[in-house]
Amino acid sequence: MPENIEKISVKLNVNGKTYVRNLEPRLLLVEFLREELDLTGTHVGCDTTYCGACTVLMNGAAVKSCTVFAVQADGAEILTVEGLEKDGQLHPIQKAFGDSYGLQCGYCTPGLLISTYELLSHNKQPSDKQIRKAIAGNTCRCTGYQNIFKAIQLAAQNRTRT
Repeated sequence: MPENIEKISVKLNVNGKTYVRNLEPRLLLVEFLREELDLTGTHVGCDTTYCGACTVLMNGAAVKSCTVFAVQADGAEILTVEGLEKDGQLHPIQKAFGDSYGLQCGYCTPGLLISTYELLSHNKQPSDKQIRKAIAGNTCRCTGYQNIFKAIQLAAQNRTRT
């Protein structure tokens, strides 16, 4: 591999904070988040787009950050799991996952939280079918999805009450 790869200037807004960096064009968004910004909540589970552990929001849409080069996200608004909590308080979706025991080992949880956040941003009262579709790209190897499903339903119920 050539050592003198030309870097590209990239400006991203991550969790409400603007970052400008000179990056190699081959650097994946997930690597940028984890290695450059030390936002390690976004996990790398498979490197094949299958598991969804690396899911983040990019301009309001859930994307698997292992499939996006950081330079492709130039000018984008990125939300990671670290951006969900505000002022040290868990986001209601995070709280619903805890209250419903919708997590076990926690490895898939960040991706599921972001997928749920996207779903509830567009649909305050999703049907069971819409919930299943929203999390179809997220794999949990610990659970049978029942408690994850309950957590999403609870988050939706709590959202409609406020």
